[in-house]
Amino acid sequence: MEQINGSVQMERVLLYTFLEVSSDCKFREQLHSLQSQGIVSFPKGSYSYDDEVELQTDGNRSGHLQNGELVFDPEVNEEVIRIIAAQLAEIGDQFDKEIKARVVNDLAQHFLNENLSGEEITQRMSEAVEGLARAIPSDMEQEKAMLVLAMVLTKKIANTMPSLLQRVFSTTVNYISQQLHNYIVRMLRE
Repeated sequence: MEQINGSVQMERVLLYTFLEVSSDCKFREQLHSLQSQGIVSFPKGSYSYDDEVELQTDGNRSGHLQNGELVFDPEVNEEVIRIIAAQLAEIGDQFDKEIKARVVNDLAQHFLNENLSGEEITQRMSEAVEGLARAIPSDMEQEKAMLVLAMVLTKKIANTMPSLLQRVFSTTVNYISQQLHNYIVRMLRE
């Protein structure tokens, strides 16, 4: 799936907010350290996704240069993200009960294995999410179920081993950005 937006800021803010508003979050102190370390920063002000980023004829978004690098970073209203994250967290609480401890522990072991590359761990995350999506009956759209499952897995792994939060958070953001970015863009526009 092609990524429209070169930035993962939307995904970071959505995942962070999901974890922050989730029930049973046992790693709030570590979570807040992600913000203080600059891993997650919330948009200042807000404007529509399309206000300053035009769609080019080749289907890509235009960008601008910042510190010599091309940046695609349309900001999204923080309040909209908070509302959506809260709704996803409610769904996540329902899915939480369906996820077996073995799945969480197996995935946590992959995160503990420092010999695995980020790409390999993202692949393991993808396999776990896809397996859970097939196993958990749901009448919701596949993309939404996969998004919620990825975020719930992040919460469950961090609850089990808070020291893994930063690695799990980054991997989940990469997974969401690679697999579900366009879905998130559509969801935030609705």
